[in-house]
Amino acid sequence: MVEPKPATRSRGRRGAGADTKAALLDAAKAVFAELGYDNATVRMIAARADVDPAMVNHWFGGKQRLFAAAVLELPVNPFDLLDGLMDGPDEELGERMVRLFLTIWDTDGGRMPALVRSITQQEAAANAIRDLFVNHIVEPLVRRLGSDQSALRATLCGSQMVGLGMMRYVLKFEPLASTDREALVAAVAPNLQRYLTGSLEG
Repeated sequence: MVEPKPATRSRGRRGAGADTKAALLDAAKAVFAELGYDNATVRMIAARADVDPAMVNHWFGGKQRLFAAAVLELPVNPFDLLDGLMDGPDEELGERMVRLFLTIWDTDGGRMPALVRSITQQEAAANAIRDLFVNHIVEPLVRRLGSDQSALRATLCGSQMVGLGMMRYVLKFEPLASTDREALVAAVAPNLQRYLTGSLEG
């Protein structure tokens, strides 16, 4: 693996000002796009931004939150969702997942359409979403449940949720786009639940 080239050093690293935060965001976007979430390191990103690695924790609280802020620009940190999703009966996880994501998407100020469009237009964005949603949210959930074929189940869940986001927020197919949130939860959750815990055989 080839590490990204650090920025050319000038008279020393940046301090802790707002320009450091902006530099970290720019560097993180570049490094995550080049290497993906797992291969990118805080030191690589800090070197690209010409700042001390401690500034990542200072501004973002670590690599996960930097990823969420730089690549996805989400209103919440998706890594904080895992414990909340697992808080309840396993047989209602699909319902909690659909409700949570619809609630976030309905109140995120329009970020969801931009995010879904970026998936279709930019390979780096698509890789970031797959890395986040499949590898770091859904598959760990499936493993906690003890279900088999965790990778397949995670990608099936991803297809369901990304497809829902595309149809509701980007293409705005009616009546899906204007359907009440709880009605969608009732309609979509059983299928998602089967992907999470049910049989995948015919």
